[in-house]
Amino acid sequence: MKSYNTEILSVGTELLLGHVTNTDARDVSELLSKIGVNVRWHTVVGDNPVRLRECVEIAKSRADVIITTGGLGPTCDDLTKKVLAEAFGLELKRNEAEYQGLYDYIRPDREFTPNNFAQADLPEGCTVFHNDWGTAPGCAFEAQGKIVVMLPGPPGECVPMFKACAIPYLQKLSDELIVSHSLRIFGMGESTVDQIFRDEMNEMTNPSMAPYAKECDCLLQVTAKAKSERDAEAMIRPVMAHVREKLGDVVYGEDVETLEEAVLQILKQRPATFAAAESCTGGDIARRFTELPGASAFFLGGVVSYTNGVKAGVLGVDPVLIEEKGAVSYEVAKAMAERVRAITGADIGLGVTGLAGPDGDGVHEVGTVFVSMAVEGKTWVRELHLGAFRTRSFIRRMAGNHLFDMMRRWLTGLEIQ
Repeated sequence: MKSYNTEILSVGTELLLGHVTNTDARDVSELLSKIGVNVRWHTVVGDNPVRLRECVEIAKSRADVIITTGGLGPTCDDLTKKVLAEAFGLELKRNEAEYQGLYDYIRPDREFTPNNFAQADLPEGCTVFHNDWGTAPGCAFEAQGKIVVMLPGPPGECVPMFKACAIPYLQKLSDELIVSHSLRIFGMGESTVDQIFRDEMNEMTNPSMAPYAKECDCLLQVTAKAKSERDAEAMIRPVMAHVREKLGDVVYGEDVETLEEAVLQILKQRPATFAAAESCTGGDIARRFTELPGASAFFLGGVVSYTNGVKAGVLGVDPVLIEEKGAVSYEVAKAMAERVRAITGADIGLGVTGLAGPDGDGVHEVGTVFVSMAVEGKTWVRELHLGAFRTRSFIRRMAGNHLFDMMRRWLTGLEIQ
């Protein structure tokens, strides 16, 4: 595929007002990066035909691919198809298959009002993306030297349609195939990764690699373009091996999204059970892991010991220890992991106690967290200083990442710092 420059045009007044977060642009951008398509611009415009047409004309002047999200529904402010069709000199034509599908979808549950018909009106000659996740179909067409892809706005429809329909459409524009894999990294920041590989990345064309920062970790993505998937993989694998060798054990997984997902993959190969005693994370460790299918085979349960009374009364942490050392301490974190392991009979006990803010305890600054892991005969504790300026969600998530990293390291025989 040639190097296409892409603009994502998100349509909806609710996005400008801040009533809805524009996750579509973020998710579509990330998916496009995985197939090597360059996203150069994000634009958000309200449900106004004049301003939408202005944005379309700007996009036409600078982008090879225009991807719109939103504005495909049945209401009077759903203007995307009409404006885009006019901008490219196309007529909207009734698609009978989509019309009948809409009718059959809506009729059993509620009255099929006439404004629903508009969802089946699509630009003439377009490739139709049937909506298996909602009502409004998406579509794609080529006109005036541009590629246009239109997607519905609800994230539950936009993202799966993009994966199922738009990616294959974009890939068919070339006789070459793009394959991409990512290595997920914890314990080293994006800037450090960039510094290590900068000279190599500047010289690379195909395959290529690039680091991306995430909220509490980062990834290095390797992408290759070739005639076949086999050829692309053959180009990618040596690069991936080189990165792993150079970065070492900070690489926690390939093509995974989170540390907990990587831990679950390891547990399926090396079964062990675990339980968690949580204070400042408020149950987030349990929530994150149990969101994964198959978690019940390994996670026995947890205690949200948010107060000293629960730490002592439920977990059985010595109240004298809590009084002398303080709830936010190495000693209490150690005891929490050991006690939850003993109570549940788990192979691994996790503990976390700290200050997620905004208030401190008069002794430690916000962002001070102690995370611990206990196994038979040994307990590890990490003292973290995550930054007094950080948000509560960041501190809680980073604390969880450290715990899952400790588990990953123990399960794979790596050193636990």
